[in-house]
Amino acid sequence: MLKDLPSVFLVGPMGSGKTTIGRLLAKQLSREFVDSDWYIESQTGADVAWIFAKEGEAGFRVRETRAIDELTRHSQIVLATGGGAVISAENRKFLHERGIVVYLNASVDVQMIRTAKDKSRPLLQQPNPRQILQDLYQIRDPLYRQIAHIIMPTGHTYPRYMVNQLLRQLEIFFSENASEILASIADAKACI
Repeated sequence: MLKDLPSVFLVGPMGSGKTTIGRLLAKQLSREFVDSDWYIESQTGADVAWIFAKEGEAGFRVRETRAIDELTRHSQIVLATGGGAVISAENRKFLHERGIVVYLNASVDVQMIRTAKDKSRPLLQQPNPRQILQDLYQIRDPLYRQIAHIIMPTGHTYPRYMVNQLLRQLEIFFSENASEILASIADAKACI
């Protein structure tokens, strides 16, 4: 059943494990793994922090929407999105209609531990990163939940074990909803 699984899109806050889980999941499914931030960097020749510095968050979000649109058109990939990808209603629509969305839900405490030494995250280069993470979580959590087909808490188990749990959830979810999901993807592709 998993060989017919459409693309899987991972959403969640920074530090939730989207890249780690995405790589492992893609390997288990024998699929290509793509990180939307890395994709943007490869397309522009500049890193995300530089884009933020030169174009601001608004400029980066325009690039991100273009990338999400392009990437969600691919079939049978595993995509890790940036934490703020869900801010755009257009991105939420692309993600929800073109694949299975998994929300990796990490508490602010987990995010703090995982991002404490990471200088590449422009939004955390402020005096009070915990407050920023709390504010972002409060705003974005409802948006992640709005588009998620599956919600998985992170930060409480080893990544390989979590991927095994996710594979089981994907199999159950897809077996119960295959016709609806495939129809939604077909409708979305017809509109492209």
